[in-house]
Amino acid sequence: MTKIAVLGAGSWGTALANTAAENGHDVRLWTHNPDQAVEINAQHTNHKYLPEAILTPALVATSDMAAAVSAVDIVLSVVPTKAVREVAQQLADVLTAQQHTVILAHATKGLEQGTYKRISEMLAEEVPAHLRSALVVVSGPSHAEDVIRHDLTAVSIGSADEQAAQLLQTVLSNQTFRAYTNHDLLGSELFAALKNIVAIGSGALIGLGYGANAQAALLTRSLVEMRALGLAMGAKEATLYELAGIGDLIVTGMSPNSRNYRAGMGLGQGKTLDQVTADMGMVIEGVNTTKAVYDFAQTYQVDMPITTAIYQVLYESKPLAQAIADLMARPLKSED
Repeated sequence: MTKIAVLGAGSWGTALANTAAENGHDVRLWTHNPDQAVEINAQHTNHKYLPEAILTPALVATSDMAAAVSAVDIVLSVVPTKAVREVAQQLADVLTAQQHTVILAHATKGLEQGTYKRISEMLAEEVPAHLRSALVVVSGPSHAEDVIRHDLTAVSIGSADEQAAQLLQTVLSNQTFRAYTNHDLLGSELFAALKNIVAIGSGALIGLGYGANAQAALLTRSLVEMRALGLAMGAKEATLYELAGIGDLIVTGMSPNSRNYRAGMGLGQGKTLDQVTADMGMVIEGVNTTKAVYDFAQTYQVDMPITTAIYQVLYESKPLAQAIADLMARPLKSED
């Protein structure tokens, strides 16, 4: 039995914690909200984020960070990008006081606003090296709403430390949840962030009334942009064509369970970005990621017309219909 602390009791953190607890491991789910911890422990529900789910009684929630991480082997951070540093600083203080070193993993898909750093870079800056034996990322096509009801799911666990990745792989895997490992931490994080941009575009197409042809074209041509930027930044090409890349792109870019997809659909239906954000009531990671990747494209001199079009819609108030028309009117070219 492995001891693991999951930080963040949103939908994805709860689903991952529940999976590990169902597998017989000692799981502590940390939340900053004491009332939420009481609900999870007493009622085995998390109505705000997974309203239809019944959680295993084996899952223990707490709002005490020290209690959550005491003597654990793995700490898995699943908080929104904007909260990563604050929570990581709390974690570092607790681990320092406990003189405790852990495998530090995360399952957050995004880039930091302003610095454009990946989540593992943020964690590495906030949690000193002597407090973490490895950095690991969980990515891939995995909606929490499907995982919690035991839909068949496969994810990718990326790390330069193969033993650490394999331990988390064992903790999470069962008859309906299968984890693979890879050695490309950078690519796993980068592609997980990039696909959120595409999901906004895909949802917007559906909101405008377009169909599967348009979605397929968008997802396929977006792969070209993801590949070009990934290679320029040092990602492995193979990662793009596996679960952390195309797998995550498909599920996020075509499912209403995706916040980014739903945000795009709202835009396509004529709502403003502020209205969409208010309606969602949750973080839309792809909005901030779009600005980061737009700037990456300039820095690395990578042609990313789809990303540019979505950036113009989100940040320059360009009408969606005009953005689509401009994309379709670009000079004709070969795929070769």
